[in-house]
Amino acid sequence: MSLRAEGASLSIHQKSLLQTTDLELVAGEITVICGPNGAGKTSLLRVLTGDASSSTGQVNLNGQALQHWPATQRAQTLAVLPQHSSLEFAFAVQDVVVLGRTPHNSGYQHDLHIVSAALAAVDGEHLLRRNYTELSGGEQQRVQLARVLAQLWEPSPHGDRHLLLDEPTASLDLAHQTVLLTTLKDFAAQGVGICVVVHDLNLAARMADRILLMQGGAVVASGSPAKVLQAELIERVFGVQVELLAHPKRDTPLVVF
Repeated sequence: MSLRAEGASLSIHQKSLLQTTDLELVAGEITVICGPNGAGKTSLLRVLTGDASSSTGQVNLNGQALQHWPATQRAQTLAVLPQHSSLEFAFAVQDVVVLGRTPHNSGYQHDLHIVSAALAAVDGEHLLRRNYTELSGGEQQRVQLARVLAQLWEPSPHGDRHLLLDEPTASLDLAHQTVLLTTLKDFAAQGVGICVVVHDLNLAARMADRILLMQGGAVVASGSPAKVLQAELIERVFGVQVELLAHPKRDTPLVVF
């Protein structure tokens, strides 16, 4: 089953942010959305998660219209990490991550085991007792990642799980970008559909089963990294000249600016 947009668009105050879009996010695959600032990447994610109601068309989660899902069941099946997560209360890291278990009735002790495992998955187990507000930006981002991982840690009784992340690598150093890449691939291997917005085209090439390239609120290309990451297309969308090389260690293109 999948998360599917059918003829979905988004306009606010008569301004078009997302043109009519058909899109299917398949369980077990990592879809990466790329594009310049203002291309419509976040608007597409907002429509897919129900944070914004599509102006036309609809979004279906596992065959049912997103707006018809009971909130708790949807939260057991669909999780999102927004571009900015604001939390100013002095919670312990454990208490932040356990918020991801709120939709589940699985017992506090069981949830604590999942919290520990989710933190370990983002190299954050040593942060367990720390005060969230005293963490660095990168550490806070890893805690928020652990929270959404904990939300979808176990299979849902309501169908395939889907995880959507908006620029999750923005505050992460190179080592923890690699940790995130490994964790998302492991999650996808468990049958979770994953959609990620990133700016780094080389990171997208390493991460993605499929890349969506957006410009002006529309998807202008979709397919494997090798299909989408073409020099002429990148130059047209981003307005910069690039050279494409074969990656020396991986079967992915290498974009050189």
